[in-house]
Amino acid sequence: MQIGPYKLKNNLLLAPMAGVTDQPFRLLCRELGAGLVVSEMVTSNPALFHTRKTQLRLKHDGEPEPIAVQIAGATPEFMAEAAVFNVSKGAQIIDINMGCPAKKVCNVMAGSALLRDEKLVANILDAVVKAVAVPVTLKIRTGWDHDNKNALNIAKIAENSGIQELTVHGRTRACGFSGEAEHATVGEIKAAVAIPVIANGDITTAAAAANILKTYHVDGIMIGRAAQGNPWIFREIEHYLTTGHKRAAPDSAEICNTLITHLMRLHAFYGEYQGVRIARKHIAWYCKQQLNAESLRTTINKIESAREQIEIVKDFFEGQQALAA
Repeated sequence: MQIGPYKLKNNLLLAPMAGVTDQPFRLLCRELGAGLVVSEMVTSNPALFHTRKTQLRLKHDGEPEPIAVQIAGATPEFMAEAAVFNVSKGAQIIDINMGCPAKKVCNVMAGSALLRDEKLVANILDAVVKAVAVPVTLKIRTGWDHDNKNALNIAKIAENSGIQELTVHGRTRACGFSGEAEHATVGEIKAAVAIPVIANGDITTAAAAANILKTYHVDGIMIGRAAQGNPWIFREIEHYLTTGHKRAAPDSAEICNTLITHLMRLHAFYGEYQGVRIARKHIAWYCKQQLNAESLRTTINKIESAREQIEIVKDFFEGQQALAA
């Protein structure tokens, strides 16, 4: 799969997720098979460019190319400025967020709220594409609500604006994350435009990914929530697409080792105080299918030491192996 000058190793992408796709998680998903990973969304408000939160989201040291950064906002001038700023910090692909359904984003007319105003969409896309020399991509939903599904119109606007890849989450803004995602819309879009089109939403298994690729002829698959606690999903999908056979899920020893690597990276990236707290949700995701997971979560949420957090995880998985013996 190609985005501008960048040929990806496969057509499997990690979705940008606020509070999740920080550098430690992006690196892990790359190592486990993702062809492209996209950063947490970075605000287009220049007053916030130098906050600790934004600065951490701008860290790309040691990441494989291409570096893709998502920006969010509702003003063409600010979005163009944000694109230029992020390129100066190492971004090689700029992704525009018009898919986030969160109220705090939509209430300021950003994210999927922009889908209501096709003229503003065109102005933002034109401004960003003209501002930077790197490829610009776009992530959208199928529309505002069931009666206002205009993704096909937006896709044509995007193509005419010079957008080089489009990802479509198969829900409207009104759906949030409820119900089931539909991918017929992304299939219609793929048939109507020449740029690469990516399907996103409720793709939780290798078989589901293969079926969507075959049925709707899209160029790739973007995985979001299904990768939380399960970064192996990328290698499992890649294996299935390559061989036609299902790859075995990781055993408890591999889950433990991968989780500990992830925790160590979080502690180093954020520092112990913040890293330990951010790690708690990841531990819960990794362990939700394990026996006694609720008890572990209760214990982990009380721990404030990085060393102790890692030791408790090790002990938990040793107990899992003993239960399975």
